[in-house]
Amino acid sequence: MTSDAQEEPLRPVATPPAPTQTKPSAREQRRRRRRARHRGEEILGWILVPVILFGIYWGVTAGLEFMGTSPGVVWDQLMQVKAALEKKV
Repeated sequence: MTSDAQEEPLRPVATPPAPTQTKPSAREQRRRRRRARHRGEEILGWILVPVILFGIYWGVTAGLEFMGTSPGVVWDQLMQVKAALEKKV
C-alpha cells in the first residue's frame, strides 16, 4: 500500500500572473461616478436640510415679530379657538 504513495519531491505550483492595471470599463466608470454623486448628495443633504429648516423657522419668527406677535402668542390663540369650537359641539 505504501507503494502507491508518491515519494518524489513536490513540484512548485505555478502562480497565476498578477492582474495588470487596465482601464476600467465604461460600466465601472459609470458605477464609480454614481457612487460619488450619491455620496455628495448625502453630504449636501445633511448640510442643507438643517439650514433650510432653520431658515424657515427664522423667517416665520421674523415675520411674526414684524407683525408684533410671537409664535407662543399665536399658539395660545389657536388653543383658545380650539377650546371655543369644542364647547360648541
